[in-house]
Amino acid sequence: MQSVGPVKIIGPEVNDEVMVPLATYEQPLWPSTHRGARVTAVSGGIHGVVIDDRMTRSVLLEASDASEALRLVSELKRKKDEMENVVGRHSRFTHLLDFHAQFVGNLLYLRFEFKTGDAAGHNMVTAAADQLITWIQQAYPEVKYISISGNYCTDKKASAVNGILGRGKNVIAEVTIPQKWVARYLKSTPERIVELHIKKNLIGTMLAGGIRTANAHFANVLLAFYVATGQDGANIVEGSQGFVHAEIRDVDLYFSVTIPNIIVGTVGNGKEIPFVQDNLKTLGCFEKREPGQNARRLAVIAAASVLCGELSLLAAQTHQGELMAAHVKMERS
Repeated sequence: MQSVGPVKIIGPEVNDEVMVPLATYEQPLWPSTHRGARVTAVSGGIHGVVIDDRMTRSVLLEASDASEALRLVSELKRKKDEMENVVGRHSRFTHLLDFHAQFVGNLLYLRFEFKTGDAAGHNMVTAAADQLITWIQQAYPEVKYISISGNYCTDKKASAVNGILGRGKNVIAEVTIPQKWVARYLKSTPERIVELHIKKNLIGTMLAGGIRTANAHFANVLLAFYVATGQDGANIVEGSQGFVHAEIRDVDLYFSVTIPNIIVGTVGNGKEIPFVQDNLKTLGCFEKREPGQNARRLAVIAAASVLCGELSLLAAQTHQGELMAAHVKMERS
């Protein structure tokens, strides 16, 4: 594990310079992400903002027929306050935000959305969903339990629903880099980076049949960040689904990453490990703040780190042979 940076971040959750820990076996990832951190810092910093914040669990119930399933959902919508009270009686930090329903014949998929404070919330939302199922069955005994998870969550699987309805923290990180700094630090031009993004990230991903994604390697930096900060590494499956957007502004490069499904927490499983606590403290995510603020700060830092790695890799790929030369130099010496 090594730290890269400092990464300069500006925004509501983070207005700071931080050294970012990354745990990876891919050695070129550290200097590449560091290069992205340098060029964004001299350009004024990365603007980061949390667009949305929710954790989900879908349950699967079975009604006698489709009409009965529809009637149940209609009644649940009128009883949302009661459902919120059910959740609140069993947890101080879990709050029901909303729910969505899908029907397949007489099968009913309910996707519950919760606030979970500073926890990533996997277990919290499962516990809350358990309580809601019990409450539903008491009020509607004809409804049959099938599963605590109906795969409409969607947990650790590539899907469209997470990007559309949200799961985790939806974060945007963006920066405008002057043309001269693109040339000096990235050894490229804004035009070449934008062209590569269009032809590689957009067209290439469409050819591959990617699901709500257009990026070069979000998963690389995100997994390294997750491991260093005690997160559930399997969540890079949905975390790696995100978008780069790049364009020319006058002669400069506007570059952003939108990551709809960053699932991180600063409390819970994995956070008791000493090196994880040290890293969270270094990132300023172990402070006394309002519930949820440390986790939101961590998510913004994650997105900013992904931007640094994404920008540097795309710049490298505008030069034939540069990517492989870096791997040979650092990993095969």
